[in-house]
Amino acid sequence: MAKWAAFWALGLIWGSSFLLISIGVKDFPPFQVVFIRTVIAAIGMNLVLLAQKKHLPFSWKGLFPLIVIGIGNTSLPFALITWGEISIDSSLAGILQSTAVFFTMIVAHFTFADERITPQKIAGLTLGFIGVVLLATRSIAEQGAITVEFFGALAVALASLCYAIFTVYSRQQIKDRYEPIMVSAGAMTFAAISSGIAMFAAPYLNGAAPVALDSVPRDTLYAVLLLGVLNTFVAYLMYYWMVRELGAARSSMVTYVVPAVSVFLGALILNEVIDARLLIGAALIFCGIAVVNLRVFRWLNNRAGVPVASGD
Repeated sequence: MAKWAAFWALGLIWGSSFLLISIGVKDFPPFQVVFIRTVIAAIGMNLVLLAQKKHLPFSWKGLFPLIVIGIGNTSLPFALITWGEISIDSSLAGILQSTAVFFTMIVAHFTFADERITPQKIAGLTLGFIGVVLLATRSIAEQGAITVEFFGALAVALASLCYAIFTVYSRQQIKDRYEPIMVSAGAMTFAAISSGIAMFAAPYLNGAAPVALDSVPRDTLYAVLLLGVLNTFVAYLMYYWMVRELGAARSSMVTYVVPAVSVFLGALILNEVIDARLLIGAALIFCGIAVVNLRVFRWLNNRAGVPVASGD
């Protein structure tokens, strides 16, 4: 019972991240939101390592994969999502971020011999792609021209691509070399370092300068602090515990919960509009994810004569 309670709790927590980011970027520059979020998680993760009498590797060979993952799979996608939410609703961001599963499928096809695209995956990818196009062009249809909202949606889609590329990279490079907590601690540490550098460099590149914490409304500050403590540090610990208890496949099904929560909270708290285009686009993406992952759709492979391993 505790395992499934953690599953639903994690879906609620991660689904609320888009709401908290949307609140945070009203008063903080995007890189500062990412820095606060990752530095809190990095401190927490390293304290957990210390409690286990462990630490990050000291050699360059041991650190390099963690640096790459920290930047490519954490600080960069976090920054893209945060920047995107300056111009798009949190609900739309939550839905678009769920498309990481499709990008991962494409990247893995060209990387691993056992991850080839099958007719089942093509069917799911097609549905998902149509849904993404529908959502990404929402602002064009309403305004009659490309707007800043389109680029915000594109930024979140690029964040999903980053997750896909560097998730595959981590599978290639790390495998059984590190424990999950070690990967998270390393990734968050270097994400905090890289986002901190970007935060202070932004003003020299015509970006916004970091703001003093006591100059922003308390609600905004609390939202960003909560994003770091609960939605990043605690949520990652919960996820790794859940993978151990439920298995990776069942745990990954939280993908279905996160965007639904982001849509609900965006409408409830931020009064975001839920129109037919949003619902249809979201439905297509969810259906695409289902077609890719659920065994009931394996008949698509059978009809095409594609053999499927029993443990697939």
